Amino acid sequence: MCGTEQAVVIKSSNTSSVAEEKENGSVKNHSFEEIINLDHGDPTMYESYWKNVGSKCTVTIPAYQSLSYFANAKNLCWFLEPTLEEEIKMLHNVVGNAIVQDHYIVVGTGSSQLIQAALYALCDSLNEPNPISVVSAAPYYSSYPEVMDFLRSRLFKWGGDARSFDEDGPYIEMVTSPNNPDGVIRVPVVKGAKGVLVHDFAYYWPQYTAITSPADHDIMLFTVSKCTGHAGSRIGWALVRDENVAKKMVKFIELNTIGVSKEAQLRAAKILEVISTSCQRFKPHDLKNFFEYTHNLMAERWKKLRDSVKSNKLFYVPKFPLQYCHFTRDFTETYPAFAWLKCKEGIDCEKLLRGHKILTRSGRRFGSDQEYVRISMLARDAEFDLFLQRLSTIHGVSNGNSEL
Repeated sequence: MCGTEQAVVIKSSNTSSVAEEKENGSVKNHSFEEIINLDHGDPTMYESYWKNVGSKCTVTIPAYQSLSYFANAKNLCWFLEPTLEEEIKMLHNVVGNAIVQDHYIVVGTGSSQLIQAALYALCDSLNEPNPISVVSAAPYYSSYPEVMDFLRSRLFKWGGDARSFDEDGPYIEMVTSPNNPDGVIRVPVVKGAKGVLVHDFAYYWPQYTAITSPADHDIMLFTVSKCTGHAGSRIGWALVRDENVAKKMVKFIELNTIGVSKEAQLRAAKILEVISTSCQRFKPHDLKNFFEYTHNLMAERWKKLRDSVKSNKLFYVPKFPLQYCHFTRDFTETYPAFAWLKCKEGIDCEKLLRGHKILTRSGRRFGSDQEYVRISMLARDAEFDLFLQRLSTIHGVSNGNSEL
């Protein structure tokens, strides 16, 4: 795996615990009083798999390669590398989570850019005189309102919780399934005749949830970061049914970044190829099934979290029903990338955990209540285990301070 490699080792004693972090050959000692940041969804959990893969994902790019802006001038998405396009199609066909036929593939710098591109394309096509409301059912992905409020676009505006939206006229509903932050499978909420939908399927992969059927919608967004763990490569893709909408999305990316890094695309293509190969019956003996391996990791972490809060009346985590997964051909529970943790009524959960140097994202940022927080389940083992250790020591609140 490219980039800096880190090895974290936990030591414990009766008086203190120390993490030794090896980075670029040097060793740093940190007290376990340091802050644990589980606010973001940095998918470092996946390092263990990719370290075992070793050189199978190595990509060598000669200096003369990828000089041109164009990857395929005849393609609607002219900056999409043909190898990445083929590997995207292959992976969806292997997993069975999305229909790729009759859809155009648009690559973006992560799904964040694709969300903006989709909003631009839809609003430009609707050609309304006033900004179009964009809504999502609470708890919704916290970046939706933040991005729209930051851009201050004349094309669209944040319209809030889809469940309370009752305006006439066109609107765009973001349908995130499984949902970020609570992992629930989502369907559209607003029933207006003039609505258009954008389906965000960042987490519709077998390590997180059952693949119950291949998704087949007008605009479907996916991202390498949550599928493979390679967030730093900043690669996402959209499956778009309407040619005109796809063209407008490509135009947005052209004006925004003049395409997408070819180096990142080539690396992503190789990674997707290895994942597809790992799922085949006949594969290299030392290549583990990626989705089976990561599914087991997620299941183990969720079991540890549930065990940690089982006897603690202060916290609650949701349970999910068993569903039949057509990929694994077995019944499975949902194991979301984030835990939607709830404190007892009246407690500011984010503030409580911050007092124990655990950074989380408050439910208020998701259009919900202060009793909720979103906690990343994708941190490295040492960080996640330390989080559970601290969580198990919190048993109550007295005079605004947690009791140990």
